[in-house]
Amino acid sequence: EVQLVESGGGLVQAGGSLRLSCAASGPEFDFNDHAIGWFRQAPGKEREGVSCISGRDGNTFSLKDQFTISEDNGKNTFYLQMNDLKPEDTAVYYCAAAFLPPTFIFRKGACVPNRALFGSWGQGTQVTVVA
Repeated sequence: EVQLVESGGGLVQAGGSLRLSCAASGPEFDFNDHAIGWFRQAPGKEREGVSCISGRDGNTFSLKDQFTISEDNGKNTFYLQMNDLKPEDTAVYYCAAAFLPPTFIFRKGACVPNRALFGSWGQGTQVTVVA
């Protein structure tokens, strides 16, 4: 099992920025055959995909233009840079890991909170954006 720990959430004014971190660990974790995704869930809403990165080919996918996912090379730490934040970005943000079978090509459409693919999840970090 992969362990994931998020950090970096907090309170920010609209228009501001935050960078979330996700530390991945565990004997089963090798980024070369995993994808990491950031997801969020606002009160009363379904969890949704925000941004994903494939360790197999390094491709990144962001479903929100002002968000960027990146990896701290070789350190199993993943970041979500969030710029120009809006009150509607208020949510609990989660990172999750997906094991990629050898023939699986991770595409943008896979960056969804599908627990059959993303089998490991962190506990989440709260982001609150105030006007």
